[in-house]
This record gives sequence, structure tokens and C-alpha cells, in this order.
Amino acid sequence: MAAPPLLSFYGDDLTGSTDALEALGSAGIRTVLFVRPPDEQEQGRFVGFGAVGLAGTSRSQSPAWMDKHLPPAFAWLRRQGAAVCHYKVCSTFDSSPAVGSIGRALELGADLFGQACTPVVVGVPQLRRYTFMGQLFAAYRDEVYRIDRHPVMSRHPVTPMAEADLRRHLAAQTARSLGLVDLPTLEQPDAEARIDALAASAAVLLFDVADRASQLAVGRQLARLSREHPRFVVGSSGVEYALLAAWGEAGLLKPAPTFAPPGAVERLAVVSGSVSPTTERQIRHAEAHGFQLLARSPQELLAEGGVEHAVAAALKVLDGGRSVILASAVGPESAATVDEAGRAELGRRLGRILDRLIRTAGLTRAVVAGGDTSSHALGELGVLALTLCLPLPRTPGSPLCRSHRPDGSDGPELAFKGGQIGGDDYFVGIRDGLG
Repeated sequence: MAAPPLLSFYGDDLTGSTDALEALGSAGIRTVLFVRPPDEQEQGRFVGFGAVGLAGTSRSQSPAWMDKHLPPAFAWLRRQGAAVCHYKVCSTFDSSPAVGSIGRALELGADLFGQACTPVVVGVPQLRRYTFMGQLFAAYRDEVYRIDRHPVMSRHPVTPMAEADLRRHLAAQTARSLGLVDLPTLEQPDAEARIDALAASAAVLLFDVADRASQLAVGRQLARLSREHPRFVVGSSGVEYALLAAWGEAGLLKPAPTFAPPGAVERLAVVSGSVSPTTERQIRHAEAHGFQLLARSPQELLAEGGVEHAVAAALKVLDGGRSVILASAVGPESAATVDEAGRAELGRRLGRILDRLIRTAGLTRAVVAGGDTSSHALGELGVLALTLCLPLPRTPGSPLCRSHRPDGSDGPELAFKGGQIGGDDYFVGIRDGLG
């Protein structure tokens, strides 16, 4: 019988899920990310993998949705037998009591695992996200901002971050007591005893991570706390990076694999629901390097016949030998007001369009831009699971993935990019094979 995985995880959106997939796979831990819980035969294709994940959509959902959908997902993950089960959230921690409530997800997971205290790890220096004295800081281009002053996340159209103190932010989402393991505590010779005392008095324990040294210290503590009983943990891919540092120190990891660039493709299709200025720059850069932009408003795509019209226009571009970007917004100024149900349907329609383009034009590589868009689009692509094809160290969190279909065949290479992730040449690099 195969050994249980080291870690299981649920990603609250797809790009967050592939972020964890990339972190683990880059360190040599074979990881499979399922779109839904597989049946026994489907899972049998991935026996012996060191980590297993589920890609979810809870970041854009209500607490009532979570109450219905998260317990069975967490129960399936718990049955995998991993020492750590991770509820993976974005490193910007954007959420609210009504949408993507991290507090409610934490409560559901802690109750299912029967644990009195749940660790929370958000800082991840690899992504230029840092926590200090419980405050979250995140980079944007060449500067680091407190999250409530971040040029993008403080103005997020659905869950703007107006509070940098993560304990205060979480207190609006859960009534459970909150504690902090700050950097000075991590550095004390009796850190374990201090942390155990804090865990005995708080139901939620936030760990500061400001650099690689504190990341390693947190990883040691997570490994220690999960040694005797499986531990449910909440946080960004900082959880994976912290554990990897500790596992590496303990000699539990094999040498990291090498990944060869897959080479260029002649044509690439991109669908984007992102309103981020980062994605806008990527679209403009791609236009200047051979891509054709098809801008369609959400209202056009949601109208009757909207999918068919968009598919026809995009196929015309692809048949002419060019790569195409179909976008429902090009930067925040073009964003249209769409309610929660409309945003979910828009993501599904973009996924339906991309699936048609892949199958009709015979594409071997494609991209979805936008965290929520990716989550809803994936379900339309006929994919059961994703594995790592190529990590992208320059833009961590947005790797190129291999797709696997339920019938056992392999699908196209797919990349899923959060709105604020990546350099200006992201789409061009994916087309050209990042060689």
C-alpha cells in the first residue's frame, strides 16, 4: 500500500491552488490537483503522489455556500491521511464576512478535525508577502505596501482590504479567540513552550513570517504541531514554503527536479476576466507582440448567443495564424458592474469559449487570467486533474500545468494566472515556451 501524502490542500480559488501545486512540485514533491474528488479508479492513476489537492471556488462564495460544500471536501482530504491539511487562501488575504470568509472556512475545518487551535500562516517571502506583528505587507511592482494601502488590493472590486492587522480582519469573520506568534517569540530559546501556551489560550494562532529565517522557524513549528495528530492549517502558499524549508532541513526531500522549457507554440488562446492593471499591461504587451485582442463586455458575453459570437470571432483570428486574447475587461477603468451570480456565469462562459477554441483549433496550450475567472472556467474544460509542467520562478503562483481528462487521456497545457500576478511579458512568455 502506498504511503499517505505528506500534505493535502483545498484551494479557495484555482490560481491559489496552482500556487500550492507549483511550490510543492518545484521542491520535488509530486503533486496532483483535482477539480473534484475523484472516484477510486480516477485516483488510482495518481497513486504514490506526495501531495494531493482540491481546486475550489470558496473565495467567491458565501458562508452559506461554505456550510454546504466545504465539510465534504475537507472530509475527503482528511481521508487521504496527510499530517497537514491546508485550507489555501490568497497571500493578500482578501476576504469579507459575506464573500470568501476565511473565518467561516477556518471554523468548519477546525470542527471537522476536532482541534482546539488552528495555525494561520500568511507571509510568503517568495511572493513578496510579509507579516510583521500581525500586519500584512505586499509588493506591487517595485515597492512594498501595507495591504490596506496597496494600490490594487485596497481597491479590489469585491473584497477590498481595508485592514492590515490580520487579527482584526479575521475578527470580523469569526468570534473565535485570536492569538499571535510574533517574530520575537519565534526567536526565543523556549519558543516551543511559548507557542504551546499561546495555543492553549487561543482558537486561532497567526504566525509572523517576514523572511526565510522566520519561514523556516514557522515550518518547524507546523511540523511539530502535526506530528501526533493531523492538523488543519489555514494560510497562503506560505504554509507549503514553510513546511518545505523544515522538511528540507530534516532531510525528508529528494533533490529538486529540473524542468525543461516546453518550447513555443504557434498559436495561444487566452481568456481573461481580470480587471487588474497588471493584466491590462500584459494584454497591451501581448498586442505589441503579435496577439490580437477581442474585447467583449460582460453584457455581450452573458447575452443570448454571446458565446457563439465570441467563439466565431476568436476562431477567425486563430485560423489566420495569430494568438488571441478574449477579455471581458481591459483594466479597472473598463470594469462593468456584475453581481456575484453574473461573475460566476461569466467565468463559466469564458471557460466554455476556451474549451471550444482548444478542441476546434487543435490548440495544445492555453491561458485563463483572473483568480475567480479561472476557478469557474476550469469546470468547463473537461479536466479532472492538473500536474506541474513548468514552474515559473519569475512569476511564482502561475505555473504551466499538464491537464488530465477523466477518460485517462491528457489534455492541453494550461496556465491559470491571478489578476495581479506576472510580469508584462507573461502571455508572450507562455506562447514562446519561456525558453
